[in-house]
Amino acid sequence: MEGVLEKAAVKRVVSALADSGIKGQVHVLSESARTAQEAATALGIEVGQIASSLIFKLMDGSPLLIITSGRHRVDTELVARTLEIEKLDRVDADYVKEKSGFSIGGVAPIGWISPATILIDLALNDYDVVWAAAGHPHAVYPTSFAELVACTGAREMFVGP
Repeated sequence: MEGVLEKAAVKRVVSALADSGIKGQVHVLSESARTAQEAATALGIEVGQIASSLIFKLMDGSPLLIITSGRHRVDTELVARTLEIEKLDRVDADYVKEKSGFSIGGVAPIGWISPATILIDLALNDYDVVWAAAGHPHAVYPTSFAELVACTGAREMFVGP
């Protein structure tokens, strides 16, 4: 995939990695990593090692980023109860792009263009290395649960079964 590293969104992630002191380098995959399963297959790892960035809208209209393990779905009712709110609203591709600066399929947990409330799935702590999107459906980077918490300020919780 020629030119992926030159994309503005990927460059923003590379800059955020450097600013956060994360040593992992962005890898360009020949296969798409739009889904956790696609990314895991392309990397030859367990799907649970994929740190998926899912975006919801809070009641005040602000974004909620949930960094979750690819091995399960987010329990939105559990998250809403934990945050003591009525519900999480689903979002469309335009909202994702507007708030994060990334297109769906390449949403990174770092390098956002606007602030967000961030939660991280404790299930990711089961792995020494996890992989996250790096601003493009063919770009990923290795990191760890601890690095993600440190660089995002995410609140730790179990977000799914």
